[in-house]
Amino acid sequence: MMELFHEISQLCSRNTTERYSTSFSSAIKLLNQDLRQPIYNIYGLVRFADEIVDTFHDYDKATLIAEFRKETFAAIERGISLNPILNSFQLTVNQYRIDHELIHAFFNSMEMDLDQKQYNHKGYNDYIYGSAEVVGLMCLYVFLEGNQQVYEILKPSARSLGAAFQKVNFLRDVKADYNHLDRTYFPGLDFSNFTELQKQEIEDDIQKDFDEAYAGIMQLPEKARFGVYVAYKYYLSLFRKIKKLQPAKIMEERIRIPDYHKVMILIRAGVRNQLNIM
Repeated sequence: MMELFHEISQLCSRNTTERYSTSFSSAIKLLNQDLRQPIYNIYGLVRFADEIVDTFHDYDKATLIAEFRKETFAAIERGISLNPILNSFQLTVNQYRIDHELIHAFFNSMEMDLDQKQYNHKGYNDYIYGSAEVVGLMCLYVFLEGNQQVYEILKPSARSLGAAFQKVNFLRDVKADYNHLDRTYFPGLDFSNFTELQKQEIEDDIQKDFDEAYAGIMQLPEKARFGVYVAYKYYLSLFRKIKKLQPAKIMEERIRIPDYHKVMILIRAGVRNQLNIM
């Protein structure tokens, strides 16, 4: 009955993805059928770790994330875990032989969130690498299904896509991070005096990441390309909406893409995909 246990574990990862991120889960559904569950499995692990450091304020977060990290690698080594999120994650790590250093880098960034409130340029880059770029690289292992040669070619673009998503999240979540978590990711910025020039510099950096990511998306296997492209378009649309705002407005509300706009993005992307003009 091990198949049933693995099935139930992976269902937990899928449910976690669908409840926490409608946009991301919608994009996953556009991947080829055999790629979807492994990406759910990666997201489940990432989401739980992020919840520990961002929301478990009434608990010993340092102990919880340390235990979660230890249990993750134990699950990978054993090939089993009674924690369904970890069990489904280890299935994907072991099936696709995902580099364990990526997982270590991810947990390093999660641990930075425990007490790091401001970042210099090195810390900022290290954090983005571990919290977002390595997630893109883990997904790339799945998309390429073991093709290490192509992985090395597309690695920079996958990192850029993860970085673009994370930096857009930083701008979108400035209010919550700054006001509620007393946390500032962008180095050298005081968001109580956020200027148009500072916002423009951040946006130029993000646009560069989006441009570099797009080139890699177009080289992905067909079974992965459309789903990743739609996720890219979701975030690009969010980024363009943020770009239109005055700096002070970002501090007042969390910017969102309405559901009807997401539907339009999907329809347009589908048409472009059919015409082979993505």
